[in-house]
Amino acid sequence: MNSPMLCPRKFLVMICLAIGWAPLLSFAQDDFDREPIAYARTTPVNAVSRLQARLTAGEAALAWEPGTGYLKAVLEALDVPVSSQLLVFSKTSLQRQRINPRTPRALYFNDDVYIGFCQQGDVLEVSVADPQLGTVFYTLDQAAEVEPEFLRQTDNCLICHGGSQTRNIPGHVVRSVYPDASGQPLLASGSYRTDHASPLANRWGGWYVTGKHGAQRHLGNRIYHGRPDNETPVDASGYNVTDLADRIRTAAYLTPHSDLVALMVLEHQAGGHNVLTRAAFDSRAALYREDRLNVELKEPPGHRWDSTNIILNSAAASLVEYFLMHREAVLSEPVSGTSPFAQEFARRGPRDSQGRSLRDLDLQTRLFRYPCSYLIDTESFDALPGELRARFWQKLDDVLSGRETSEKFAHLTTADRQAIREILQATKAGLPADWGTK
Repeated sequence: MNSPMLCPRKFLVMICLAIGWAPLLSFAQDDFDREPIAYARTTPVNAVSRLQARLTAGEAALAWEPGTGYLKAVLEALDVPVSSQLLVFSKTSLQRQRINPRTPRALYFNDDVYIGFCQQGDVLEVSVADPQLGTVFYTLDQAAEVEPEFLRQTDNCLICHGGSQTRNIPGHVVRSVYPDASGQPLLASGSYRTDHASPLANRWGGWYVTGKHGAQRHLGNRIYHGRPDNETPVDASGYNVTDLADRIRTAAYLTPHSDLVALMVLEHQAGGHNVLTRAAFDSRAALYREDRLNVELKEPPGHRWDSTNIILNSAAASLVEYFLMHREAVLSEPVSGTSPFAQEFARRGPRDSQGRSLRDLDLQTRLFRYPCSYLIDTESFDALPGELRARFWQKLDDVLSGRETSEKFAHLTTADRQAIREILQATKAGLPADWGTK
């Protein structure tokens, strides 16, 4: 049987595919330590590194306090609100020996920074969204006699935060587990990685949750002897909890809350940071490999390969889908928290002339009143490769204009699309000048 012959150009392309130069190949685990990311070798530039530079220069200082060490000072220096406090009692983090249902780990966050605190912990655990490197991890020694210094961590943290759980990029994992009386996850009973698409019924196992949610079920506030099944009577003791005083010594923490709304925002945000990093890494890798391929094949600089277009389009599509809350779990009843978090979160964002913001919360049937992620206003978004951002804006315009008719965006009403467009046009720095006018 005759077979078609390969022309020399096609033959060279096949060789390039075989040796790993193809733009079509996206990043796999640990590839982010290679060019063009060079994760471990590249100096981070982010909110934490800038604070450390100020500490080193003597332009800032951190005060130590009994019981919480540098926690209060770090939160203030990094503009992380105390109202964001969340309490997790499953042994699923670095200082697991300090964590149990009586002494949960506290987590605080803003749009870019996450701070973990354990009672009598050796260190504060810090992670930050770095515009070039994805998530960067640090520890800060909690000893009073030690000069405060944020030490970057790579290998240890990436065991859990750089593999399949984070889509093979340095990122965050928000997990829901079935914890036993010591806080140890009952791994044989399964676990859930959670974001805004997760049903409430699968969320918050191993977390304390303070707030109201009506008859909607979740896994928080309880310990388990095994995974519940349809024949197990429902334990309602973890539902609609507003006071944790009978479960933990709340005075050991900065607030007595583990706010339900803050948990929902955290889940969306952590997943969003991962999607941003995945899109950025894949796009930068595709463009880097394309440049090398053009040199090898003597193509002019900037020659565009179809495989690069595929990756750029796929990355832009994934961002648009996540940012527009595709697959968001619908709330069957209103929810509310117990702390000032919801009000403080909403106040932190830019508003248009009608007083609207992407940070406005709905909490009746969904998380946001205007379902477009506020992460569009972060450094991590603005640092995406220019070609990726251009495709993102085009795809977003296609959806908001109605030209894109995919069922993925059927949850957006005409009023939603118009409001999102108007808010972005009024508030988004760096928006293309002609966006939404064609």
